[in-house]
Amino acid sequence: MSSCDIEYTMNETSLTHVELIASLSDDERKNLVEKSDMAGLLRIGSHLLLIAGTGTWIFLQMSFWQAAMLLHGILLSFLFSAEHESIHGTAFETYTLNIWTSRIAGFVLILPPQWFRYFHFAHHRYTNDVENDPELMSPRPSTFWQYVCHISGLPYWYSQITTLFRNAAVTNVDPYVPERGRQRVRREAQIYLAIHACLLIGSLALGSTILLYLWIIPALLGQPFLRLALLAEHLFCPHEANMLRNSRTTFTTKFVRWITWNMAFHAEHHSYPAVPFHKLPEFHQHTKNNTLIQQEGYANFHADTVSKLVSKSL
Repeated sequence: MSSCDIEYTMNETSLTHVELIASLSDDERKNLVEKSDMAGLLRIGSHLLLIAGTGTWIFLQMSFWQAAMLLHGILLSFLFSAEHESIHGTAFETYTLNIWTSRIAGFVLILPPQWFRYFHFAHHRYTNDVENDPELMSPRPSTFWQYVCHISGLPYWYSQITTLFRNAAVTNVDPYVPERGRQRVRREAQIYLAIHACLLIGSLALGSTILLYLWIIPALLGQPFLRLALLAEHLFCPHEANMLRNSRTTFTTKFVRWITWNMAFHAEHHSYPAVPFHKLPEFHQHTKNNTLIQQEGYANFHADTVSKLVSKSL
């Protein structure tokens, strides 16, 4: 059992993710890494259609429009899934579709994709390595109040806003950003900051609250739901290099798999990042007997986590 004694299924496997992938035939690997514009367009198209629907609901102030801001915010926040898949280049087969999806989603989330790509690829390279994984630069929750603070999403917004200003003002010196990419990161941050500033100034000049109700408030309301999903990916997993052991696969509903672009299959994603989102359930058939930690539902994960963190503080 892990250091936190979270209740989940654990498979005692001696295979590493490298050995598992090597065991696949050439045809299996070719099939698993096959990208699809159609799959990506259907996923992002349906996502944007729902955002347009909830946005219209709020804009026209239809019945219960205030409550609709929560659903709208959840949909906006989970554009992270589209950006994440796009920076991997696996959301679509067409390069341009990946680039523009990541740019638009990154703008909404204040998460410029050029910087995020370097950050995230370092996370893949050093997953759960306490010295090199950039996700661990901000420690994961180890107490109940740290958990509450993390889930609120407020540390995320503070981190991303300050990072955006820092990257726009000075040349980035993060260890995971290579020398050749530092000026691109700075230029991207400056462009994003300039557009955000224009939108703010324009809204104030016109006395408009559209951005407040269609973007800012919903984004604040929806971010905690994204934090709940992302926290389950690695929290309390072993700190070792085997991706079948340091990442968690969570079994969940069709809607959650849809909105997260199948990232619930997270051990699978880390074991073979070249596998696009729509192929992860298929890849799971190869990994299911070798993945160390398989969780039955996000609700169970968080109930177990809260129980452990509360009892730890007593």
